[in-house]
Amino acid sequence: MALVKATRTTLSIAAAVLMAMVVAAAANKDADALSALRGGLKDPDGALNSWDPNLVDPCTWFYVTCDGDNRVIRLDLGNLKLSGPLAPELGQLERLRFLEVFDNNIQGQIPPELGGLTNLVGLDLRNNRISGPIPLALGNIQSLKFLNLSNNDLCGTIPTNGAFSNIPPSSFANNPRLHPGGKC
Repeated sequence: MALVKATRTTLSIAAAVLMAMVVAAAANKDADALSALRGGLKDPDGALNSWDPNLVDPCTWFYVTCDGDNRVIRLDLGNLKLSGPLAPELGQLERLRFLEVFDNNIQGQIPPELGGLTNLVGLDLRNNRISGPIPLALGNIQSLKFLNLSNNDLCGTIPTNGAFSNIPPSSFANNPRLHPGGKC
């Protein structure tokens, strides 16, 4: 009987260690994605100085919010004077619910990889210098309730599929090259 109890205890400990390793690996994946973003951005005021890639837990970094499993669920990077592109690696933040990068100087295109963020509720990229078409993949995010891409340099057509069917036209305002039937 003691052997059975010891075996159960050993198995419970092994399961707990394995679970901790899985959670740590996921947190490292989140840290890697955020490090890729930071690596491509210019940050003249040092707003992202706390984003130390040697600290594998991004939950201690400023402007990052995590859930109880130390997974990133929110990025609040609005009005930080950041410039540069959004990293495609942001699409690896599996539990991300809110991505707010408004009022900066972000350039380049919206990474289509963001369309894989199945938990995303809000995406706010207004008042930047983002160009190119709106990725159709964003329409696949069934949880998306808030989208603001206004005041950028987007081009092409405003998608109407999936999640886009519930997004008001004001979310796309002041993108002079964005219009029905438009091409980039």
